Amino acid sequence: MDCVEEEVDFNWEEYLEETGATAAPHTSFRHVELSLQSSFQPGMKLEVANKGSLDTYWVATIITTCGQLLLLRYCGYGDDRKADFWCDVMTAELHPVGWCAQNNKTLQPPEDNVYLRAAIKEKNSDWIEFLIKELTGSRTAPANLLEGPLRGKNTVDLIVVGCILEVRDAFEPNVYWAARVQSNIGGRLCLSYVGLNDPAYDMWMFYLDTRLRPLGWAKENYLSIKPPTDLCDLRSSSEWTEALDEATAKALKSPLPLEVFKDHADLHTHSFRPGMKLEMVSPKEPFHICPVSVTKVYNEYYFQITVDDLTAEATPTCVVCHADSPGILPVQWCLKNGVGLERPQGFESQDFDWADYLKHTGTEAAPDVCFPNASQSRGFCKDMWLEAVNPLQPSELCVARITQVKGRLLWLRLEGLTKPLPDCIVDVESMNIFPVGWCEANGYPLTHLQKTVCLPQKKIAVVQPEKQLVPSQPPDAPLNLCSSIAMDTGLVNGKYCCSQLFINHRCFSGPYLNKGRIAELPKAVGPGKCAVVLKEILTMLINSAYKPGRVLRELQMVEDPQWNCQEETLKAKYKGKSYRSNMRIVRTADQVSEFCRRVCERLQCCLNLFGPTIVSDKCPENCFSQTKTKYTYYKKRKVGRPSLGENAQDGDMTKPARRRKKRKAIFVQKKRRTSIVGYQTTESPQDSDYYYDDEEEDFEEWGSEVSSSSPREENSFKDVPKRGRPPRRAALQRRATHPGPETSDRSSPRRTTRSVSYSQNQTAKNTHTKNESFEEEDRLVLERNPLEWSVSDVVDFITSTDCASLAKIFQEQDIDGQALLLLTLPTVQECMDLKLGPAIKLCHQIERVKVAFYSQFAN
Repeated sequence: MDCVEEEVDFNWEEYLEETGATAAPHTSFRHVELSLQSSFQPGMKLEVANKGSLDTYWVATIITTCGQLLLLRYCGYGDDRKADFWCDVMTAELHPVGWCAQNNKTLQPPEDNVYLRAAIKEKNSDWIEFLIKELTGSRTAPANLLEGPLRGKNTVDLIVVGCILEVRDAFEPNVYWAARVQSNIGGRLCLSYVGLNDPAYDMWMFYLDTRLRPLGWAKENYLSIKPPTDLCDLRSSSEWTEALDEATAKALKSPLPLEVFKDHADLHTHSFRPGMKLEMVSPKEPFHICPVSVTKVYNEYYFQITVDDLTAEATPTCVVCHADSPGILPVQWCLKNGVGLERPQGFESQDFDWADYLKHTGTEAAPDVCFPNASQSRGFCKDMWLEAVNPLQPSELCVARITQVKGRLLWLRLEGLTKPLPDCIVDVESMNIFPVGWCEANGYPLTHLQKTVCLPQKKIAVVQPEKQLVPSQPPDAPLNLCSSIAMDTGLVNGKYCCSQLFINHRCFSGPYLNKGRIAELPKAVGPGKCAVVLKEILTMLINSAYKPGRVLRELQMVEDPQWNCQEETLKAKYKGKSYRSNMRIVRTADQVSEFCRRVCERLQCCLNLFGPTIVSDKCPENCFSQTKTKYTYYKKRKVGRPSLGENAQDGDMTKPARRRKKRKAIFVQKKRRTSIVGYQTTESPQDSDYYYDDEEEDFEEWGSEVSSSSPREENSFKDVPKRGRPPRRAALQRRATHPGPETSDRSSPRRTTRSVSYSQNQTAKNTHTKNESFEEEDRLVLERNPLEWSVSDVVDFITSTDCASLAKIFQEQDIDGQALLLLTLPTVQECMDLKLGPAIKLCHQIERVKVAFYSQFAN
């Protein structure tokens, strides 16, 4: 049963949000940034209508642009920007310099601008003399950008369908021919040679390509006007000439504005000589790098490169380059950057070595001075996403991911192609790569990732274990308590699909997973693609965790270099924050069992909690009788301690081992005390896991110590406030409404500061010890029990202290007296979003209330 690809609407924002992927920064695409700039340039002069006087105008200078908005400054203000003003090109009355003279309009400063008039009169005898000095050597704004159909358009928008440009020949740098614009997609032009109407010969170029020039440029520079070398034979000489004359006559009636070419880069002189060797991305198949030779130097700007091929019948592959051509690299570049270099065809040695090759061919390597920018990366990084041109189909743009960055080269994996291609190599300065969202912004189709779905009979479904056909056993056979369901080859196709994976609810869930939430999960998932099924089941486990962010970190550690894996992004939400983690999930069925076992080990749960094995009655691991403490001790692993180097992104506060032991001793002592009373165990130790349901516990603090073997123990822990838990009035009210059976009147919260858990018979001792740590003058005397304080009482107290500025937070979060006594430093920092200094200051006031509570009302 094969999985199929489903065509879906692709949205970059949703995809990046779901996968946690990163888009390449827009500033890395220099050619796109230039295409978005306005046609108006800072420093241009124009004539602006005066608002106060009809038919009068004054000259202003463009300071900056923002789309069709211009920031202008009247001439006469110099560098003073206090009177700068914005105007809209499409609505304001703006004209090029000289328009007033041609139309008999008056040029004078605005009558209501006394400052400007005075400043001009101080320096010049009249306004005409001042204007002559201001406008000498300045550049006026083009008339066609201020009037007519091109008014207010950006540079790219000036190139309309039907425009004629001149294109440099691909094989002769001194030969040009006219080409007509068939379409303009955000500056990416589809061009057809004049005289050819066959779309098969259309070509795509970005308007900033150095091969493009305005009509008439070749003639002005004494260059040849000839049909393309490789297409010359498709038409007769007279047909080519007739087509060119006709196109030129039409183009001269509405010439392409020269502003289109204002951002074209000037060519730099090169230092290459014939015979020099270098490395270059293959011009025909940009999937590898190969040795090439300089075979011809045309002039100081252009030279010819030929791909090395030593076979006798080889057809030369040549390309015209200039000093800044993308993809040309010095000798040994691949070796220095750990990239494979394609061996030249016909070269006998299997192991290519540049020293031997140069000696064998009797040539020299091009010096490094010929490659001034060989290491420029422009901010691109591995795993960034962008949009790129398919090198084998230039009209197609694809979703692409950067798989590696080496110097100024990017390796791109094009997604969504019918026939997958190897990673294509592009230069960081290539004009065939675009930022995320470029196609959508320009209304052009984007070849994107396909959504993989399974046929209806293969969808992930809930399957009851009892409906599985378990092979019957002979009566005298030993009882198999852990029957493994074999893969049905009729239900799966190939090594990339797996059978069902079972979630055995009765198995030990470990310190990270909530047993109550585990019980709500389906009993089986699958069959289907291994990666799909495993990702689904891992997502369920993450959502069943007390702290999903912590489980995400643990799952990051599950990896084996021998596995055949694919990277998937797992997500979780906790306390209003979203977490993502990249995890390598196995792809083949033979590795699923081992992968599940490794996950269980990492989560410190029973090895049979989930996997291809179904537990029918009793788990062979004998995990039913294990409590959290005993089981983790048996496994000889500390629960709740993150591995070295992990980021505590979900707010966990790790504590020293000494403090952990001390706290554990307190809990053990409490257990011994409750066991003397004589309570009998009436439920499974695992049932105590239900206590954590809907409780945001901090396992960094005490998850490894909690072990309940009786109802009494379980309820005694309910009285213990948890560190790192946000104060929530509703939760406190539930606790106050349902006191534990140990004593119904002991609904007051117990204090956990400095890892101390107060029991009733220790209150006096601990209160005395705590009071000794405070100065006499810092003691607080309370008139009323803080457990009875309302939210307004708490706000009044905080307002009376030096933390009055924080009172609003208590009001917004509905913190009453019970919640106030539960606040600790980690909780204050996390839930109130306070820095360490203010948090410590606030906790000092809370400690005063706690001390007063224990000394006045605890007994």
